[in-house]
Amino acid sequence: MPCKSFGFYTTRRLVGRTIIKHMLPPELLFSLQTAWIVIVDILTLFILLVGLLGLLVPIFPGLTIMWLATLVYALLQSAATRMTFWDWILFAFITLMMIVGNIVDNIIIASKMRDKFIPWSSILLAFAASIIASIFFTPLIGLVVAPLSLFGIEYRRLRDRTAALESTKAYMVGWGWSFAARFAIGVLMLGSWMLWAWV
Repeated sequence: MPCKSFGFYTTRRLVGRTIIKHMLPPELLFSLQTAWIVIVDILTLFILLVGLLGLLVPIFPGLTIMWLATLVYALLQSAATRMTFWDWILFAFITLMMIVGNIVDNIIIASKMRDKFIPWSSILLAFAASIIASIFFTPLIGLVVAPLSLFGIEYRRLRDRTAALESTKAYMVGWGWSFAARFAIGVLMLGSWMLWAWV
């Protein structure tokens, strides 16, 4: 009985869609479909750019946000039966790039800072200060707060201005290489989505 009921409602929904298609002029239906595609593309591109620019802020999950945007895009495209085999290949590549980017990010910045024997407590406190400043002010303020916080924390711990500056320098070098790697991967992810969406 439940199967028959399910089949009835499925058939009813399909019939409803068919009636709507016949009620709307083909030109209007095509315009609505085109408008929906354009809106989805613009929103996805906007989120991808936000994620890419957000990579400037330490610990901001820009690559993950970019991947989530492409995941939603893939689900919408799949629901509309517009996903091809090569589209799935590109989405898989974007997923792989997101994973690699997040791993490389943590390895680079942590290794550079640990080379100077900076304790994890100082690293985490500096990151926390950066996040708080980014939330309450702007990401650019958060970008400045991170090294300043680290310098203050290390100076208080070491009581040595030169050593605190060396720790801060190690952080800046690690962040620089980390940002370069993440940004390059982010550009690859953005380019892959553009190839997927517009070619």
